[in-house]
This record gives sequence, structure tokens and C-alpha cells, in this order.
Amino acid sequence: MLHWVDPNRGYAAFRRWSLVAAAALAFALPATASDWSREVLYFVLVDRFADGDSTNNRGVDRRNPGGWHGGDLKGLTQQLDALKDLGVTALWINPMQLQQARGMPAQGAGVGSFTHEGFHGYWIADFEAMDPHFGSVADLKALVDEGRKRGIKVLLDVVLNHAGYTSSYSARKTSGGESWLRVGEGNCEVDPITCAVGGLPDFKTELPEVREHLIGANIALARKAGVAGFRIDTYKHVASDFWLEHRKRTRAELGDDFFLLAEVWGGTAQSLDGLFARDEVDSGFDFSFKGGCEAWVQGRGRTVAYGAYLRSRHGVRRGYLMAHYLSTHDEPMMLGTLGGDRARFRICAALQMSSLGMPVIYYGEEVARGGHEWPMNRNDMPWGERDILPGKGVARDEAMRDFYKTLIRLRKQHPALTQGDYTLLTQPQDAALAFARRDAASGDQVVVVANRDDQAVAIDVAAPPNWPAQPALDRLSGETVNAAAGRIKLEMAPKSVRIITPASN
Repeated sequence: MLHWVDPNRGYAAFRRWSLVAAAALAFALPATASDWSREVLYFVLVDRFADGDSTNNRGVDRRNPGGWHGGDLKGLTQQLDALKDLGVTALWINPMQLQQARGMPAQGAGVGSFTHEGFHGYWIADFEAMDPHFGSVADLKALVDEGRKRGIKVLLDVVLNHAGYTSSYSARKTSGGESWLRVGEGNCEVDPITCAVGGLPDFKTELPEVREHLIGANIALARKAGVAGFRIDTYKHVASDFWLEHRKRTRAELGDDFFLLAEVWGGTAQSLDGLFARDEVDSGFDFSFKGGCEAWVQGRGRTVAYGAYLRSRHGVRRGYLMAHYLSTHDEPMMLGTLGGDRARFRICAALQMSSLGMPVIYYGEEVARGGHEWPMNRNDMPWGERDILPGKGVARDEAMRDFYKTLIRLRKQHPALTQGDYTLLTQPQDAALAFARRDAASGDQVVVVANRDDQAVAIDVAAPPNWPAQPALDRLSGETVNAAAGRIKLEMAPKSVRIITPASN
């Protein structure tokens, strides 16, 4: 937006007006994002999770890494108790609409040639119909209703940028005779709005008829099912005026508290500030957290620099929220990147759960799901000996799951971990990271210490201000920590992490 400045009033007067306007806007911001700041979000590719209805398994081929494997909404609903037991409070599922009928030829590292189907939900052929592989609208509503009973909100993934490769939308024209789609690769670095992402046909979202169809169809499905919000795919490839209209429509038709989480590839608190300033969404993904933690635990970069990065994440605009993850369906899985080193992965999981923002768990990470590069970053949920397809018989790490349960419980118990400030604590050994989180409203305090080294490290850091003169506890192990005379001293085992609080907390 351009502001006209009266030269007789001058810049100083304009700046005073701007500050007042900004303060008024901040005061008026909805509480949606802050409501979600305490959530733990679990992302599921429904086809890969649990098969609860064998009658919709048309075309299922579990030997094909890019094919349909049979998971569905009924199967996911049957496993909600397991998610509640883990500590999950919000569930993100992939798009549910009808997928293109024909698969695409593909090649994957180590798996050879295969047929890539729309099991992931992003190759939509009809925005007004559910894909029967996933289930019906009634099945989606049942998932939402059963989730609500367990304190789990459901976030539905939506696509508003493109259609499937073989979608019938290619034949649609507006009343004025203009095609709904652009077809062609384009250069997304030069023009992210009109390019064809991954060669997918690009909707002309500037056309009113196209815009109405896309927004209207997704809102209609959300209303029928009762979902709590949208995760928005390929956000940067649609213009801002579309998103402003989308925000207005979702609030008007689905409620002021309807949550919007944007996938802006490469997003950080700083790069997403513009769309937060325009109030287009409530939240965006932090694409820097995964790579930052991977690098630090592997010994790349100085600890003081990584600690400063964690502090910089607190620069997110007030009233808005960053969602941080360790793995996704679009990137190599962290455990694979770490060469299967579960101790270093545990450090990153602990740092994720003790950092500002909404943590996102990619299905199966909590049981050390295998897989690394595409397409194996989208493999089946491991169920061990439980009689659940498609991942029956796939080994899982129950000790890792118990560790996640403890981390999530601590995050819920300590407001310092969800909303507290951040202080990097000075530590002479570069192998060890130490920081404090404190919530001023409750007085809750937590100190997090991690040792990335293969050797034990002695820690001796100044306790944060206002740390009480009393014994301290490592809440992960239950061990007493030496916290006397304003110092916190402990011996850190190789590749380990501690979450420390005053014993009375």
C-alpha cells in the first residue's frame, strides 16, 4: 500500500501517524495464532497411515513406492487414541479431493522406475468431490468429530494454485472464453505467480470465476466437515490480493478463529513478515529450523551462531506464529540425513519441543520411521506387530516414542517453552549449547542444555536471572542438577540433552 505524505506536515508527522496505526492494528489482531501456539501438530499422508476400509482399495499396490497403499480416513480415525496418547493436539492431513485418474512415470533413487499416483492429494481433478481412496465427506466429518472428543483439532491441506497433470480443468473456459489454466513450465524464480510449479497446470487465480470455484469449493468442504483450519499449499505462487480475499471469505463463512497456515517455500520469521503485516494468514512454516539443527548436531558451525539463530526466531511479528519441523514429505527426512544417528536426532527433537513456535511431527518420526530421499520420505507408517496395514510388520522404536511423549508433556506443563523469552547462556565449550526460556506471566523457567559432541562435556554456566536458590532437576532423566551460588554445573554425556527446571516447578 502506498501512503500519500503531506509535505507541509513532513516525515516526522507521517511516522507518528504510522506508529499509531501500527499499534492499533496490532491491538486489533485476532487471537487465532496465539491459540495455536500451544498445539503440537502431527502431519499425516492418509494413504500411508492406516487402512480402515478395505472396500476402497481399488488400484492399491504396496510394492509401488509411488502408488496407492490403502490408508484412509477410517483407518486414521481408528488411531486417534494413539495420537492422543502421544500428546498430539492438532492433526494436519493432506488434501482429500478427487485425484487425477492416471499416474505419471517417475524414477526414484534406489527404487528404479515406478508409476507415481496422486496418493498424496496434490494432483486434484475435481475440487468438489472426495477421492474414494480416502473416504467420504462423512468419513472426514467423523474424523473431525472424534478428534474433537479427544482434544485434537483437524487442519485440512488445500491446493489453490494448480490442478493435476491430467485434470479435466484444462478444458474449462470462463464465460468470456478464457482458459482456466496456464500450461507450461515457466520460471518460478522470475515469476512465481504465473509459472507452472513442477509442470503442473497453473490456475489463473486472477479470473473471478476461477477464484470463486477454488475458494468456494474448499470452504464448502471445510464447512461440511467442521475442520479447524487450512494448511495452504504453494502459497508463494498465488498473488496477495487472492489471499486477502481468501482471508476475508474464510473469516466470514467459517469463523474468525479459522486457522490459516501457509507453506511459503524457504519461509522464515523475517521473510514471512510481509504477509503477516497484511494479515493474510495466522502462521507460516519455518524452513530454516530443520537445516539449522541438522548442521549444528553434526558439528557444522559455531554454537554461538546457532544459539543466536534460535534467538532470532523470536522476531516473529506479534500475534503470528511459525511452525517448525524436522522432516516433511518434500524434503529428505532428518534421521536419514543424520545417517540414522538416533542420539543426535533426539537432540533435535528436544530442541524442537523447547523452541518458540508450533512443532510439527511428520508421521512416524516419533518411532524412528525409516526413509530419507523421495519417494521413500513418503513410505508407510511403521506399526510393528500391530495388525494395521499398510505398515504391518515394519519395525518401530518404542523408546523413541516414549521420549517424544515426555518432551510433549514437558512442553504442555511449562509455559516458558511455548511463550517464554530466550536467553543464550555463555558456555566456553563449543560442543555444548545452553539457553534459558522464561515466561514472565507465570514465572516459569526452563534451561535447555545439549551436547553435540561424541565426548562427555562438563557444563558450568551462570544461572539465568531470577533463578531460585533451590535444587534443580533434569526433567528428562529425573536426576538432580547442581544449581548453587548462581551457577548450573553438570556433566553432559556424549550426544545428549537436558531440560532443567527448579525442583519446585
